[in-house]
Amino acid sequence: MFTGIVEELGTLAGVEELDRAARLTLKGPRVAVDATHGDSIAVNGVCLTVVDNTGDEFTADVMAETLSRSALGGLAAGDPVNLERAATLSTRLGGHLVQGHVDGVGTVLERRPDTHWEVVRIGLPADLGRYVVEKGSIAVDGVSLTVTAVTGDWFEVSLIPTTLAVTTLGTRAVGSRVNLEVDVVAKYVEKLLPGKEQS
Repeated sequence: MFTGIVEELGTLAGVEELDRAARLTLKGPRVAVDATHGDSIAVNGVCLTVVDNTGDEFTADVMAETLSRSALGGLAAGDPVNLERAATLSTRLGGHLVQGHVDGVGTVLERRPDTHWEVVRIGLPADLGRYVVEKGSIAVDGVSLTVTAVTGDWFEVSLIPTTLAVTTLGTRAVGSRVNLEVDVVAKYVEKLLPGKEQS
């Protein structure tokens, strides 16, 4: 479990192609310093398991399904990544409950700079629209954000200078793909409603 408060803007140091998988080496001195085998670290909002740690870098294996169902598959060595260690029981919940389970991939449609912030419009996959509400929470590349506007096929967020400076969202150009995780509470509420299939 994560909070969507990015601890560090790291770098994808390398990608090793495996059989229907890849091993990513990620540089992030702050999150890697105490990482051990089996720890969870969110990389652009995707919960990955630490395989090895070499000081300021850690490695994680990623299955083909994760690469195809998230924007991680489009990353290349040298790309910046948002990093967050898993929350503990004493962690401040500055964002919202984020699982690190990506629900879909959106596309940056528009960026509108303003005096003290920037409004970013992101395309919303059709099957996720029902979970996104104005003033609700959404994780974009692992960053906990408040939805400022939403329609059936896009939503907007307003990014403050800190978010622009210390996360990948400051440099995501129009056309960039971003990982989306909707509020898990909405999904549970939907499942509990009368008439919904129970699995």
